[in-house]
Amino acid sequence: MARAAPRPLPLPLRLLAMVCAFAVMVVFAVVLARLTLQPSPASEALTHTNLRPGRSLRAYLDQPALRDAVRQIGGNILLGVPFGVLAPVVAPRTRGFLRVLVLTAVVMLLVEVAQGLLVTGRAFDIDDVILNTGGALTGYLLVGRRLGRTVHARRPKA
Repeated sequence: MARAAPRPLPLPLRLLAMVCAFAVMVVFAVVLARLTLQPSPASEALTHTNLRPGRSLRAYLDQPALRDAVRQIGGNILLGVPFGVLAPVVAPRTRGFLRVLVLTAVVMLLVEVAQGLLVTGRAFDIDDVILNTGGALTGYLLVGRRLGRTVHARRPKA
């Protein structure tokens, strides 16, 4: 038996959902910028560019305190989650696993490039892009896909 497509929300509710999602996306962008694009002169000597996937992950996991590894890895994953939840609501054409993956990877890649080129004490790290993208995909699969379908349900064909 085929599942019935969700009924589209009434237009006022769809608009409200999109405005709310857009507002949260703006807040997310500000938080992302504050967390990733703030200079960190004190750690300038400790930063290094990482172009090899897995290198930073190994370094995080080799730390003596598991808490530090969880904070680094978990923090990068959590940083991507809002993107995967909100993108399908704000921009319905981004719905779909592959589209969310590509969009998030490109955005996070741009953030890392800006970090590496423009911000003192920060460096480009491909593992951050991978973890952020993984977080966005997790958010998309857990909430974003369903939320996007609810707000932007396909209209039944006549």
